[in-house]
Amino acid sequence: MMLHIPGLLTPEQVANMRSQLNAANWVDGRESVGDQGAQVKRNRQLPEHSPLAKELGQIVLDALARSPLFFSAALPQRTCPPLFNSYADGGHYGNHVDGSMRRVYPGGQWLRTDVSSTLFLTDPDEYDGGELIVEDTYGTHEVKLPAGDLIVYPSTSIHRVEPVTRGARVCSFFWTQSMVRDDGRRSMLLDLDRNIQALRARLGDCEETIGLTGHYHNLLRQWSEA
Repeated sequence: MMLHIPGLLTPEQVANMRSQLNAANWVDGRESVGDQGAQVKRNRQLPEHSPLAKELGQIVLDALARSPLFFSAALPQRTCPPLFNSYADGGHYGNHVDGSMRRVYPGGQWLRTDVSSTLFLTDPDEYDGGELIVEDTYGTHEVKLPAGDLIVYPSTSIHRVEPVTRGARVCSFFWTQSMVRDDGRRSMLLDLDRNIQALRARLGDCEETIGLTGHYHNLLRQWSEA
């Protein structure tokens, strides 16, 4: 299940983030991955525990909390603090799968990475290359979205970032532990929820929409691990 969520951040929020990130001190992105990832990763990253990363990350988390579509797609139990990266001068990230578990600070609790998200902070015409390529059972998908837009996809997917040959590609990225760990079940629940909302918009709360809503919640009750 891949889902495009347009306009998660406003243009004003994006401009404010970009202004602060342009003046930030970046580090080698390989510092945040294991041995396999370090072999294929070439980018810069905002230090994970820096005050700026925490400040900007909270803006992203607040926007996620206001997004019914993100909730419906990810069914989030916990989302790790967002990180920020930049690709330029041929920077890229070769084929990889995100690690299954991530330690979240403060506290050091483990988070299972069920859902991966990339939030674009630069518009497509600002850079060449830099496409996010996601491979799943339905084929290969190329993603390059407007600034402020979010792409959500299963963390089990093999994916990569193509080399950036002009300009810079700046994004935020993060992982979510879902109440429903199975991607197929999350996809079915999302489809059911979206159809219920469409029917409610046309028919209101009739016997059929109430029945389908009950079916949705009974499935969520059966499948969730919260």
